[in-house]
Amino acid sequence: MAKVHIFDTTLRDGEQVPGCKLNKDQKIKLAHQLDRLGVDVIEAGFPISSPGDFQAVEAICETVKDSVVCGLSRAVRKDIEVAAEALQKAKRPRIHTGIGTSDNHIKYKFQSSREEILERIKDCVSYAKSFVEDVEFYAEDAGRTDNEFLAKACQIAVDNGATVLNIPDTTGHCLPQEYGEKIAYLRDNVKGLEHVIISTHCHNDLGLATANSIFGVMNGARQIECTINGIGERAGNTSLEECVMILELHKELGFHTGINTPLLFETSRMVSEEMGMIVQPNKAIVGTNAFAHSSGIHQDGVIKERSTYEIIDPASVGVDKSSIILTARSGRAALAFRLKEIGCEVTKLELDALYERFLQIADEKKQIDLEDLHYLSEFKDRIYAEYSK
Repeated sequence: MAKVHIFDTTLRDGEQVPGCKLNKDQKIKLAHQLDRLGVDVIEAGFPISSPGDFQAVEAICETVKDSVVCGLSRAVRKDIEVAAEALQKAKRPRIHTGIGTSDNHIKYKFQSSREEILERIKDCVSYAKSFVEDVEFYAEDAGRTDNEFLAKACQIAVDNGATVLNIPDTTGHCLPQEYGEKIAYLRDNVKGLEHVIISTHCHNDLGLATANSIFGVMNGARQIECTINGIGERAGNTSLEECVMILELHKELGFHTGINTPLLFETSRMVSEEMGMIVQPNKAIVGTNAFAHSSGIHQDGVIKERSTYEIIDPASVGVDKSSIILTARSGRAALAFRLKEIGCEVTKLELDALYERFLQIADEKKQIDLEDLHYLSEFKDRIYAEYSK
């Protein structure tokens, strides 16, 4: 099976979310967890952006044992010099440098020309290469860059020593097939890719970041840039846990990541707590409702055989077990199951009696709690006697 490298940018792109700024100690803590998780690359920060970020990248370099530590820079020599300085103590340093390549960025952001952009790519990649062996080039807004010019930009990066080509769908504009075709075009039209990795970096403005990343991999990309919980600018980045579990579940695609998946839930909660960013309950893989069932039909199926409604074993991502949530939509099977969990075995007739009282309580409340279950258990005989009259 082919290896797909996981490039985590929670500490850089993810941290750009308003209100989610991390201090140095928090960054070190999360970098240590990401290293344990088994990510291949940790983008530790943007060293020139502030003294605090520079110091955090430096400290992370001393903390991380196995992952590559990456520092971001623009296609500016001073940026590259500062990134190289911050990465000096890293066992496996990488400089991530690049520039926008779409006509939109060239015209409005840089007031430049395609020819000048190609010259800047040559200069930034070759200059970064003079400091470190591992240089990643990003073509910002590659999603809206025409493929022919994008291939020219990538060719110059490869010719000047880039080891990774990052193809960002910066605005989340691409459709999955379109993005996959873009990766395939580069695979077929850029020379010298034998020892170069093509990377995806997708944003979620249209809710397609994960799909685009997977289509990228299916068409030749071998690195996914992502964040824990899918946090990031605007609607967020590609979700690490989603991509990892898609590749884990769909073995027929022929890929593996090496991520220690039982740490996913723990890592998700740690990022949420440190950044103060709540994980939406219905978030795939790590949301509180990801393995929770409240519909009677679903509950009955899961109680009989977990795989009827769950395609992932909760334990494989670090969740203790599935949750049977009792509401007015729950059936008798779910009630009996939850009563048994607190040590209350019931006959069919007793269950019928308790179910009537259960529905009365459930109609008054959104959700039945443990106190309600104990009430039903403790007054089982009295409720059954009333029901039998």
